[in-house]
Amino acid sequence: MLNEFSRTQLLYGEAVMQKLASSRVAVFGVGGVGGYVVEALARSGIGALDLIDDDKVCITNINRQIIATHKTIGKYKVDVAKERVQDISPNCTVNTYRTFYLPETQDQFDFTQYDYVVDAIDTVTGKLTIIENAKKANVPVISSMGAGNKTDPSLFEVTDLYKTSVCPLAKVMRKECKNRGIDSLKVVYSKEIARIPLQDMAESCVQNSECDPETEQKHTARRSIPGSTAFVPSVAGLIIAGEVINDLARSTGWE
Repeated sequence: MLNEFSRTQLLYGEAVMQKLASSRVAVFGVGGVGGYVVEALARSGIGALDLIDDDKVCITNINRQIIATHKTIGKYKVDVAKERVQDISPNCTVNTYRTFYLPETQDQFDFTQYDYVVDAIDTVTGKLTIIENAKKANVPVISSMGAGNKTDPSLFEVTDLYKTSVCPLAKVMRKECKNRGIDSLKVVYSKEIARIPLQDMAESCVQNSECDPETEQKHTARRSIPGSTAFVPSVAGLIIAGEVINDLARSTGWE
């Protein structure tokens, strides 16, 4: 019988589709990268998604975040993402957490319940906590390295963290993961040298935010606001989603 995933089943077969439908994936961060991860996982037939992000949609998100439109400004990103997922895949169970993931909030999550974990946040402390908890639970995890201030989506690649170069975030993560005894980590990263963003206060949401004024936007607290595009973080997100789907498929014997 035809359904929303019939074209996907032509490539993967019924057994894989059943595996995807029974899988639960946690996506930490549903912004420029994570939003596209969620989109592709929903359109691939994943049966349950946990979405973790405490941010609200800002007007400056519209250039790159799939959940950001003028109608969604001021709404929690996880709420917007959930509504979108359920429009795409009504049978998908979506759990939302309006939470900034840090060691202080980690007890809200039982990683043993997940079949895969996606790290799409940009704070080192949070990333390390996600990775450590996934490793302890023996759950596959994939982590996004830096995507800001870059313009060439063709330079992204999937590799182990310890094979990365150039990316400053990856350098920090290599050191911190080594210190914690984490000997491997699948990442998506780019060797592109980041551009230095133009700092024009007339274009800065620090002084000109149209976000919900009652919400403290995390990006306004940064010393330097990174530049971004519609086509760099989205590509990173779609690559990550592809890794998740193909890894889950391979666990059934598909190749």
